[in-house]
Amino acid sequence: MSSADEAPAQWHRLLTLLADIALFIGTRPVWAQAASHRPLVAAVISVCYASILTTGVLVLVVRRGRSLARLDLCVLVTAVTLTLCAYAMDHGGSDEALLTTQAARQLAHGLPVYGQPWPRLFGHGVALTPTATGGYDFTYGYPPLSVLLTAPFVGVGHGAMAATLVSTGALLVGTVVMWWLLPVPWRSAATLVCLGFGLLPDYARLGYPAVVALALLVPVVVRWPGTGAGGRLGPAGLARAACLGAACAAQQLPWFLAPFLLAGIYAVRRGELGPREAARVVGRFVAAAGTVWLLINTYFIVRQPHDWLSGIALPLTQGAVLHGQGLVGISLYLTDGSGRLVWYSYASLLLAAALLALFVLFVRRLGPAAAVLPWCAFYLATRSQDGYYLLMTPLWVAAAVTAPPSSFATAWQPRLGLGRRARAGLSALLLAPAAIGVTVAATSAPPLRMTVLDERLAGRAALADLTVRVTNLGSDDLRPHFTLTTGQGMSRYWSVAGGPAVLARRTSATYELRPPTGEFTLPRHGVRIRLRAFTGAPMTLSSTDVRVEP
Repeated sequence: MSSADEAPAQWHRLLTLLADIALFIGTRPVWAQAASHRPLVAAVISVCYASILTTGVLVLVVRRGRSLARLDLCVLVTAVTLTLCAYAMDHGGSDEALLTTQAARQLAHGLPVYGQPWPRLFGHGVALTPTATGGYDFTYGYPPLSVLLTAPFVGVGHGAMAATLVSTGALLVGTVVMWWLLPVPWRSAATLVCLGFGLLPDYARLGYPAVVALALLVPVVVRWPGTGAGGRLGPAGLARAACLGAACAAQQLPWFLAPFLLAGIYAVRRGELGPREAARVVGRFVAAAGTVWLLINTYFIVRQPHDWLSGIALPLTQGAVLHGQGLVGISLYLTDGSGRLVWYSYASLLLAAALLALFVLFVRRLGPAAAVLPWCAFYLATRSQDGYYLLMTPLWVAAAVTAPPSSFATAWQPRLGLGRRARAGLSALLLAPAAIGVTVAATSAPPLRMTVLDERLAGRAALADLTVRVTNLGSDDLRPHFTLTTGQGMSRYWSVAGGPAVLARRTSATYELRPPTGEFTLPRHGVRIRLRAFTGAPMTLSSTDVRVEP
C-alpha cells in the first residue's frame, strides 16, 4: 500500500481542521457588508461558508492520506476565494498604498519618484507619519520594486487600488508557492498563517510593500539550509538568490533577515565542504542576489542617486515619533518621557548585532530560529510595531517545517571550548550593550517640565486652546513641538500661537497652543489625556497629564 493510501496522521487532520476553522474569522463582517449592496459577493461567501462546514466534517472522517491532501487543496481554494471577496469589498488602501500608487504614476509619466512630498494625499482619515522635528513624512520611503509592479496598473480603479491589487496578488501567489513547496502534510499550515484569521489579507488590502517582500522571501526560506549543497547553487539556489535580491528591492525588512540566512548558509556549507568552498558558494549567492537588486534599482540610481539613497534609507533616518508595543512604551506611558530617545535605536542595533553574533557562535542550536531572530531587535526600536513581526510570521512556519535542527547538526561553528556557564556568560556579555542602551533611554529624565496654566473650552465637550508653562531643564536649546493624545497613537501637532520657537536651556516660557482643526474633542470621563512635547535634535519626549473634563 502506498503512503497516499495509508490513514493520515491525526496531527495532519488537526492542522487541516485548524486552517479550516481560521477561515471563519472575519467572514461574517464581510458577508454583512456585501449582502447590502453586493449580493453576488455575499452569495460566494455563503458558498465558502458551506465549503468550510463540509470540509470540517470530511477532515475528520476520510481514511486515506490522498483524500486529506485533496481537502488541504479545498481549504486553500476556499481561503483564496474569501480573500478575493474581502478585497472586492474593501481595497481603499492606506497611506503606504497611496504613496506607492502616486510613485507609480510619477514613474509612468517619467517624473521623479524619490524626494517628492505629496501632502495632498493625506488627510480625510489617511494616517500621517509624524516626525520628532514637528513635521510629517509625505515622501515615498521604500525600495522601488513595488512601484515598478504597480506602474502597469495605475489606470485600474481609483485611489490606491493599483497598489492594493499588487500586494493582494503577491500575498495570494506567495501563499500558493508556500503551500506547494511545503511537505504534503504541512501544506495547510501555509493556508493558516497566510490567509487564515484575515490578518495578512488586511495588510495586503492596505497596500503594504512588505507583503510583496514576504511573498518573495517564501521560496528563499523554504529549505534554506540546503542552498549550495554539494558546492553548486544550481537553478534552485540561483532562484533563491534572485528572490532574496528582489525582496531587498521591495522593502527594508528583508535587509535584517539576509545576514542571518547568509551566515547560516556559510556555516552549513563549511561543515560540509570546508571554508574555501563555502565562501565561494556564499559569494556566488550574494553576487546573484546583488545583481537582481541592482537591476531593479539601476534606473533610480542613475536618475536620482541622492534622493534614491535617502528614500530607501528613510525609515531608518526619518526620526518618526515613538510607536509600538515594545520597550518604548516605558517612555510613552509609564514615565513622562526621556531625554535620550535615540538610545532606543542604538539598543535595537546593538541587539541585532548581538543576535547575529550569537547565531554565528551557536548556529547548531540557533539555526532553526534564523527566520525569527532578526525581528527581536525591533522590540527595542522606537517604531516597535507589530507589523514588523506579524507580516513575516509565515516565514517562521516555513523555516520550522523545512529547516529543523537536524539540518544544522554538522554546521560549522567556532570552537570556544567553553562550558555551559561560560557560554551563558558570553551570551549575557554580548547582550549587555543593548540592555544598557535601553536602560539609558528608559531612565533618562524628560528635558521639559510642563505645567498647564489655563484651558479654554469650545462648547461643553471640546478644547479650544491650552496655555502651558514650559521649563527647559536640559543642557541643550530645544525646539519643542506639542500634541495632545488620548490613546496609543499620535494625533497631529498643535500650532504655537504664542511662545518662542526655541527654548533656551535652563529657561522657562509660556506657550499658547491651539488644535490643528480648531478644537480638540474631549474623550469620555476616565480617559487619560497626555500633553506631549517632542524635539528633533536631540530627539526627546516630555509628557504631562492634562486634567480637563467635558
